[in-house]
Amino acid sequence: MSIPLFLYSFLIFFFFLHNANSLPRTSKSTATSTTLLDVGNHQVYNPQAKLPDIRTNPLSASKKFEGSSDLVHLRYHMGPVLSSPINIYLIWYGKWANPHKLLIKDFLLSISSKGSPSPSVSDWWRTVSLYTDQTGANISRTVLIAGEYTDHLYSHGKDLTRLTVQDVIASAVKSKPFPVDHKTGIYLILTADDVTMQDYCRAVCGFHYFTFPSKVGYTLPYAWIGHSIKQCPEVCAYPFAVPGYMGGGGPGALHPPNGDIGVDGMISVIGHELAELSSNPLVNAWYAGEDPTAPTEIGDLCEGLYGTGGGGGYIGQVMKDRKGRTFNLHGRRGRKFLVQWIWSPVLKACAGPNALD
Repeated sequence: MSIPLFLYSFLIFFFFLHNANSLPRTSKSTATSTTLLDVGNHQVYNPQAKLPDIRTNPLSASKKFEGSSDLVHLRYHMGPVLSSPINIYLIWYGKWANPHKLLIKDFLLSISSKGSPSPSVSDWWRTVSLYTDQTGANISRTVLIAGEYTDHLYSHGKDLTRLTVQDVIASAVKSKPFPVDHKTGIYLILTADDVTMQDYCRAVCGFHYFTFPSKVGYTLPYAWIGHSIKQCPEVCAYPFAVPGYMGGGGPGALHPPNGDIGVDGMISVIGHELAELSSNPLVNAWYAGEDPTAPTEIGDLCEGLYGTGGGGGYIGQVMKDRKGRTFNLHGRRGRKFLVQWIWSPVLKACAGPNALD
């Protein structure tokens, strides 16, 4: 998950707002007159009120779907997707509080949960499951947590690189808790808030790749995501924290759905990376562009979009609960999450189950 273009779009957007005083503005809405509630300059959707006519919103006037473009050439490159039931092996690196672990696990288990109200995490994953391999097999809709490993001693230090993170995986695999599951397994490394990573905050909030046999002994798909709260929440936990350059002219930070800026921010990045890892596990399946070392994948194409009307630095219309917390998906055990949309191979645009159009 890269970040520079995403942040630059916000900068350009708010520069435009400051210098476009001669252009007509839409009036602010209120909680009593419409379903769109203002949170700073964000608009959020009140599910208890009547749906608005979104055609009156200039950000949603087009009947095309969010992010749609004839210039996007997402192609299949003949590699595998994760079509068997997906076993997630969680690696908790560093010191993690149990409530934070539980929140992340609730999100992961919500992918296959059938009991959550719509729009749900399971509904969101349905877009991911539309992708197939050359045999016609779809990405699995069954996602399980198959094992957990905790390294609270920081055995490989607190400053990791893209290569040394594979040593963390090797340690987990070589310890008895984890099998070598190269057919249905993915390895998810989550680092604590005092662990740094090469290019973290500057160029990435998370990434996925596969292990080298020389490091781990096997080729295993994996993803890494960091806890940003002490390092760059305004970058990797947006929109629950905002960059300083937005100051008084940009939107205020939204309230995270579970009350934790860092972990709620991580969850959208986790969703982004899981979607891409499932559709491009060996970097030879679904992506746009000609360079497999820098592919544009199904999460990258929709980065920063969370609801209808999103684009140009605006996250789109999302929901707000009675405590003022913003979300766009329901999860298991009454959880709520804010997770970015995913590129749909059917609509050829960004899609999410909370869409109003």
